[in-house]
Amino acid sequence: MTSNVQATAGTAQKASTMPAALVLIAGWLIPGAGHFLLRKWIRGSLIFVSIVAMFSIGIALKGKVYSPNTSELLDMLNFAGDLGTGLLYALARVFELGQGSVQIAVADYGTKFIVVAGLLNIISAVDAHSLATGRKAS
Repeated sequence: MTSNVQATAGTAQKASTMPAALVLIAGWLIPGAGHFLLRKWIRGSLIFVSIVAMFSIGIALKGKVYSPNTSELLDMLNFAGDLGTGLLYALARVFELGQGSVQIAVADYGTKFIVVAGLLNIISAVDAHSLATGRKAS
C-alpha cells in the first residue's frame, strides 16, 4: 500500500524533458506557449485566448502602452506589467498602438487591461516553468 503512494508521489514530481528555461521564455514571449511545449493544450489555449483578448480589449479602449521611463514609479511599474505581454508588447510598440495620452476615463480602463494581461502572462509563464521542473503537478 505504501509503495503505491510513493509511486504516485514520484510521478507527480516527475520533471519534463523540455528545458525549463525554454518553457519559461517561450511562455513569456507568446502567451500559452510554455504550456503548449509541455503538451497542456487546453490550459495553453485558455491562457493564449485570455491574454490576447485582454490585450486587444485594452488597445481597443485606447489604453496606453508604456515605454521605458524612469521619471515616475507608477510608470515604471506599468511598463514592467506591459513588458510581461512579451511579443504583444513588441507588436504594439512597432505598430505604435497605445501611444496616445489617456484623455478619457475608458482609456484608463484599457491601460489596466493591458497591464493585467502582462501580469497574467508572467504568472502563466512561471506556472509552465514549475510544471517543467516538476515542482508542480499538472
